[in-house]
Amino acid sequence: MHVNMPGMKPVRTRAVPGNSDAYLQRLGDRVRVLRNQRGMTRKALAQHAKVSERYLAQLEAGQGNISIVLLRRIARAIGLPVTQLVHDGAEPPLDLVLLTQFLERLPPDMLGEARKLVVEHFSSPSEDVRRNRIALIGLRGGGKSTLGALLAKKLGVPFIELDREIERRSGASLSEIFDMFGQETFRRAERDALDDVLRQHPAFVIATSGSIVTEPGTLELLLSSCFTVWVRAEPSEHMKRVMAQGDMRPMANSARAMEDLISILKSREPLYARAEAALTTTGHTPDQNLAELLRLIAIPDSRITRQSA
Repeated sequence: MHVNMPGMKPVRTRAVPGNSDAYLQRLGDRVRVLRNQRGMTRKALAQHAKVSERYLAQLEAGQGNISIVLLRRIARAIGLPVTQLVHDGAEPPLDLVLLTQFLERLPPDMLGEARKLVVEHFSSPSEDVRRNRIALIGLRGGGKSTLGALLAKKLGVPFIELDREIERRSGASLSEIFDMFGQETFRRAERDALDDVLRQHPAFVIATSGSIVTEPGTLELLLSSCFTVWVRAEPSEHMKRVMAQGDMRPMANSARAMEDLISILKSREPLYARAEAALTTTGHTPDQNLAELLRLIAIPDSRITRQSA
């Protein structure tokens, strides 16, 4: 961190565990990871956040505004996490606070089991219902649309592309939604569209946006309501397919498109890995991928025959 005082040369403090430099570096790393997960360039995030690109670059480099450090000190003095201090909504119920504290005491390898128990006990969709709702997640260019259409036809259920549902409901293209209203509005529209699909259709195959996993609430709804499959491909295959579609989102205006794509994929991999199954499409024909997908979701032959008839 640089400290500037009148009449003095800048002094660089040494980064030691627990000091401001280490905190700002972690904050910068987190901002960069979250930006990559959402597939946003630094320029795009700066525009939507109404901050300068230079400031955002400084923040990601661990040289953010010192007021963040002051805010952290205030939070520590009060005895609250800084996230709770700056929380934008209503105060959470006491039971939620206590449950959060309990979960934070669990070792990482037990958290997955705890979530599974809670979902099984309180989730409204039964396992049979979830098995009738197949959700394909993954980075754009993996083959979700092609594979989803084939699977839906095989099972005799509707095929839904969530992005198209958002456009239909809003009367605007995705690019127009992003340009006019930004990331937050799109995420709300995505969640609303998913809610509608779940209410209206007892069975379906749905292809989601590549970035749906970056919104925790929507990801949780998807995982608890559908049988999710991560449709993946090699980075070069993703790039090739996206270019063939004539759309370079989210790598627009980037001279390092492949590097950006790999960075986005790497940052999202832990989120995609929450899916119940994974399918790699590289090097296989659509029919081969369909056969493997049917095996992964364990659909009985009798059901396929009956619904395809």
